[in-house]
Amino acid sequence: MSVGLVILSLLTGVAAAAAAAGAFSGLRIGAQTLGSELAAYMGCLYGLLAGVVAVVAGVLVSLMI
Repeated sequence: MSVGLVILSLLTGVAAAAAAAGAFSGLRIGAQTLGSELAAYMGCLYGLLAGVVAVVAGVLVSLMI
C-alpha cells in the first residue's frame, strides 16, 4: 500500500464524515431559522471544507516532523 493511497483514503474518509456531521449539525442548529434543506446544505459544505483543511494541515505537519 503506497503512502499516496493511504493519504487519499484518509482524506476521502474524513471528508465524508465531515460532510455528514456538518449536515447533521446544520439541521440541529439552523433548521427552524433557515429551513431544513438549506441548513443541511450549508452544514455539509462548511463541514466538508473544515474536514478537508484539517486533514491537509495534519498531513503537512506530519510530513514536516
